[in-house]
Amino acid sequence: MARSAITIKDVAREAQVSVATVSRALNGHENVAESVRRHVLATADRLRYQPHAAARSLSSRRTQTIGVVLPDLHGEFFSELIRGIDQVARARRQHLLVSSYHGHPGEQGEALRAMRGRVDGLLVLSPYLDQPDALIDNLPVALPAVLINAQLPDIGYPVLSIDNYGGAAAMVEHLVGAGHRRIAFICGPADNFDARERLRGYRDALRRHVPDVEPWELPGDFDEASGYEAGARLLQSPQCPDAVFAANDMMALGCLYAFNESGVRVPHDIALAGFDDIPLARFVHPTLTTMKVNIAGLGGGAMQILLDAIEGKESAPASRTLIPDLMARASSAAIDRSSR
Repeated sequence: MARSAITIKDVAREAQVSVATVSRALNGHENVAESVRRHVLATADRLRYQPHAAARSLSSRRTQTIGVVLPDLHGEFFSELIRGIDQVARARRQHLLVSSYHGHPGEQGEALRAMRGRVDGLLVLSPYLDQPDALIDNLPVALPAVLINAQLPDIGYPVLSIDNYGGAAAMVEHLVGAGHRRIAFICGPADNFDARERLRGYRDALRRHVPDVEPWELPGDFDEASGYEAGARLLQSPQCPDAVFAANDMMALGCLYAFNESGVRVPHDIALAGFDDIPLARFVHPTLTTMKVNIAGLGGGAMQILLDAIEGKESAPASRTLIPDLMARASSAAIDRSSR
């Protein structure tokens, strides 16, 4: 004979608490003592209680699911971002519904529309400058959302962003301070707000610290292949730069591979720096100088703000800017260039 399903009343009776207490503990409400919450959860696990998802959704009008819409899922930046989002989601007993639009505004709109009715709120990373209406027009009305690295007019959503301009300027200042004057820059995608701000920071800092040196810019696409191509192109120049500053770490690592392949020593022949401080930056040789963005913290912070908004807690500031930190490592060490 089939065993009858365990109900919330069974859990309450076994744990010797009220049904309301079990409900609050299982739904992560804060007005439950931590010892009681642990006792209820342990009892539910022991009894193998499975809450009815549809019933929970109807009673609470919550799906316990957050939608995450990203331009891409490939690469260490997005891996770290999702790791930070997931850490907070798990701590607060939420599920994730993740979608990627591969940098196409039309697909972004489709992903946002597909989230309607399925999630309690949205985290959206939208760093692209062209066609901002694709984001604005497709954000579901009355659904809480937090935007990451979005450059949009004030539309009433909290925005978490990175001080890309200040970080790039600080890196140029560091490289100049280490004795490097001819500093080449590997750009990111032209339609990407982060890339454009990092390029602007490079140009302004170069003009400020070495006004007699012209900017030296190469195209890039935020991936290893474009960094490799830029590095190979630099080595074909009549005169090599003192240093290369890539707009992100993935391009810096591609450039490093091109240099290693040609026998160019970093930093003895050419110094190298990146931006983001992805985990791999600390484990290449030489270790990569970069601007540290707490990528997991960026994702986790956005999730905290969103969940607080969903739960009706005190609203966070409309925008928040994270300041990257300089991580000076072996790849940009000061070298005597007087003989060159």
